[in-house]
Amino acid sequence: MNGARLEDDDPEEGSSPTVGPTRPRLFKVLGPGLITGASDDDPSGIATYSQAGAAFGYGLSWAMLFTYPLMVAVQMISARIGRTTGHGIAGVLRLHYPQWLLNWVVVLLLIANIVNLGADLGAMAAATSLLLPAPRALYVLLFAAICISLQLFLQYSRYVAVLKWLTVALLAYFGVVMVVHVDWRALFTNLFWPRFSVDGGYLTTLVAILGTTISPYLFFWQASEEVEDMQVHPRRVDLFDAPAQGRRALRRIELDTFIGMGLSNLVALAIIVTTAATLNVHGITNIQTSAQAAAALRPLAGQFASLIFTLGIVGTGLLAVPVLAGSAAYAIGEARQWPTGLARRPKEAQAFYATLVIATLVGMIINFAPINPIKALFWSAVVNGVVAVPVMVVMMKLAARTDIMGRFAVRGALKLFGWAATLLMAVVVVAMLAQLS
Repeated sequence: MNGARLEDDDPEEGSSPTVGPTRPRLFKVLGPGLITGASDDDPSGIATYSQAGAAFGYGLSWAMLFTYPLMVAVQMISARIGRTTGHGIAGVLRLHYPQWLLNWVVVLLLIANIVNLGADLGAMAAATSLLLPAPRALYVLLFAAICISLQLFLQYSRYVAVLKWLTVALLAYFGVVMVVHVDWRALFTNLFWPRFSVDGGYLTTLVAILGTTISPYLFFWQASEEVEDMQVHPRRVDLFDAPAQGRRALRRIELDTFIGMGLSNLVALAIIVTTAATLNVHGITNIQTSAQAAAALRPLAGQFASLIFTLGIVGTGLLAVPVLAGSAAYAIGEARQWPTGLARRPKEAQAFYATLVIATLVGMIINFAPINPIKALFWSAVVNGVVAVPVMVVMMKLAARTDIMGRFAVRGALKLFGWAATLLMAVVVVAMLAQLS
């Protein structure tokens, strides 16, 4: 049976383990890209976009419009690597690149993920304490235990099917935009004709936005989940060996990624606009606490603002923590040739699940340092922005090699946008470091 026939039997529209069985039929082709986009608006993203709106008003709203095609290109390249080679990014590096480069990339990813994971746990704890006052350390321990238990004992598709409904709380930001006074002229001016600045605070915030929007862990996650989806659908063969499956596969990846990243950026833009219209106009330009961040929702939610904010933070945090820990575990497992995958039982992939647990525990321990949880979220995004640059360079070089990617090597507009994203990240990071030095 040839590749084309296999792809006809399995038109890449079956149930994905990363989305689960409860999705509407309209979105039946969506999978890794949808969850990657949802995970992009994690607590770190919410804090970063909130700080951007509070500090600069509508001044950085352009970043969400400008980065959309760039983040779509990068995530499509990530997915294409997994679907074409049958390996995650770390697995491809192990097969085709020197060991030192593989180790270097994995270590960078691990550092960025653990910092982000720890910040997310801390933010979930701080947000919960708004509703149920208790020592933050207690909530950090509780959420770490919940995340570990769910990852070990609950099938990920069911886990996502529950958690994705908690993220609906993020839609409240769209509601606030509809009820508060938004300076639409200023918004559209900054969206399409922005004023740039070389101020250190502006550049640092821009790096944080780029780092939480185009994050290394999302590259590894989407590539690895494409591989895992192939294992769930045995008729799918890696495109290098079955190029006839390419048309449908790449079309699915494009649709999946365009929609997933589009939803992510719309939520991000709504958060920036909301905080610009509620916090910035009242002189709150430096968010220090969860209560200040939650105040942006008060015009819509009133006394329930803290509840909605907490649901959004906890829901996105519980969704993002396994992605952060999972992408690290995929990378290390592929580098070490371990059995990997959330579709496997813990007994079938003991080292993989042990890495998930250890990454979560290390992130938990970070919270026992005297760190402001909101600031930790923001600076974890900055760390991601810095780490993304070398990882993207390696990924772009890999994706363009025909001996690895065959006829699906990245070229044309996709290659152009991928390198444009890499160059933008590099320029902004260098400019930030120059201003801060």
